[in-house]
Amino acid sequence: MASQRWRHHHNQQQYQYFRCVIPAISAVSGALLLLLAVLSFLAPTPVDNVPLSRRYLHHRSSFNDDIEVLGNASGVFRVPMGGGRLGHDLWSSTLSKFYHGCSNASNKFATPEAITQPNRYLMIATSGGLNQQRTGITDAVVAARILNATLVVPKLDQKSFWKDSSNFSEIFDVDWFISFLSSDVKIIKQLPRKGGEVLTPYTMRVPRKCNARCYETRVLPVLLKKHVVQLTKFDFRLSNRLSTDLQKLRCRVNYHALRFTDPILEIGKKLVHRMRRRSRHFIALHLRFEPDMLAFSGCYYGGGEKERKELGAFRRRWKTLHKNNPDKERRHGRCPLTPEEVGLMLRALGFGSDVHIYVASGEIYGGEETLAPLKALFPHFHSKDTVASKDELAPFSSYSSRMAALDFVVCDESDVFVSNNNGNMARILAGRRRYYGHKRTIRPNGRKLYSLFPDRVNMTWEAFASRVRTHQRGFMGEPNEVKPGRGEFHENPSSCICEDSEAKAKWDGVSKSQTDIGQKNGKGNEAIKDIGEVTDNQLADDEPDWFDSDYSEIQDGPGEKRQSIGTHLENDDLFLKSDEPELEEMLSD
Repeated sequence: MASQRWRHHHNQQQYQYFRCVIPAISAVSGALLLLLAVLSFLAPTPVDNVPLSRRYLHHRSSFNDDIEVLGNASGVFRVPMGGGRLGHDLWSSTLSKFYHGCSNASNKFATPEAITQPNRYLMIATSGGLNQQRTGITDAVVAARILNATLVVPKLDQKSFWKDSSNFSEIFDVDWFISFLSSDVKIIKQLPRKGGEVLTPYTMRVPRKCNARCYETRVLPVLLKKHVVQLTKFDFRLSNRLSTDLQKLRCRVNYHALRFTDPILEIGKKLVHRMRRRSRHFIALHLRFEPDMLAFSGCYYGGGEKERKELGAFRRRWKTLHKNNPDKERRHGRCPLTPEEVGLMLRALGFGSDVHIYVASGEIYGGEETLAPLKALFPHFHSKDTVASKDELAPFSSYSSRMAALDFVVCDESDVFVSNNNGNMARILAGRRRYYGHKRTIRPNGRKLYSLFPDRVNMTWEAFASRVRTHQRGFMGEPNEVKPGRGEFHENPSSCICEDSEAKAKWDGVSKSQTDIGQKNGKGNEAIKDIGEVTDNQLADDEPDWFDSDYSEIQDGPGEKRQSIGTHLENDDLFLKSDEPELEEMLSD
């Protein structure tokens, strides 16, 4: 009995003890959980698991006119709203007045009546998007000239990724095309009939970068036998190494004969006019930050598993696409900059928040959240969808190539063109702007900038901006930035650029005298040198991989060294053996 009373008393004590302790434990646990929640809220989110669009936050500082930018991991990077004064003209090249496009044929260039052979008809089936097809059309004219053949107006690709049903005459002024080139190549709209029937073409394909001798040995024998040959997948099928007269013919086609139709030019010029009403100068930015571009670049932007799955789905559509090393791609400058990185680069170069930007781009990966940082830096943000009405764009909106043509017109007419990748539109516009007076064209030096952006929170804005300007020497659209013969001809048409050497020599003498006087007075010309002309040594050091991002070059003669331009393929491997969609179709624009 006593034992039972003791146990009862002991149980009562334990009950009272737990009754007091449990609330205390609960309170402490709750406090700990609350503390962990606060810490997790305040701590930076692991970059690798956050989508690109969520990793950058911006707000205007209440103390001044700066923008505070949250860095990749932690820390605040303060960006001035103004662009500053760097002592050079951001909107044009000082040296551009000494260079001009020159593409007239030499006296030795025979007329088509003298060289065109009867019963030789060349047909071309282009490939890819608008600008990839443009390169094919340009090279088709030269190929017909090499073969002494009559060219049938090229067929546009209507089955590629872009799925645009437009034909040649719905994008380009076909009558102007034929008449302008009448002194170079005989061109007809369609094959003639023979015995009441249309001639049947023999279909074949030539290797990438096929030179004049290649066409004469591979295509001409077939043409002599079949009389009509159609070359398929005709893109980048002509060598960069041709005679000067043939290179100048390329320029006449690309910069003069290929004129958009009146409806495209009319709306394109309206877009340009409306941009100029908003501001005296404007930048056109080919942002090219669409999912397909990121997927094919093989780059990674820290969006974790979600990003890998989304971009991986794009990559799996092309079985032949090899797996890339993202770090290596970025290190070699092959990754497009993020919209924020583009904005920071432009601000560092001296463009303030009052600058108006026209963005030529498709669907941006991450949408408006990804664009928010760029818009915070440059609030005067425009596109064809904001500058033109829906009714004005309606005739073009169902055709990707016609919509791309509108962007092409605005980018071509802009004061400054900024390309964020080395696709065909960027290359063609870079070459075209060189030809028409070296209008300012900025290409990010991705190879040098890739390591600068992640480290920006550890330096002052002044130090960051200075390094950006240093890295961008040779990438600002100045004459002679790219050595003649380097890169893709459509990007660097050196054979078609002439220099007023006498006027240039006088200017050099005056410039040297002013520099000498400045140095005697303790004042240099460092601001202009900041992003101006570059030395040969610097050009060799800073030349980006993307200049040579095309295909293996076929050399002109035996004993010459093969110049590797990206994909390493032997000549015989350049014949495609399947109908697998080719990668450049996606990267075209």
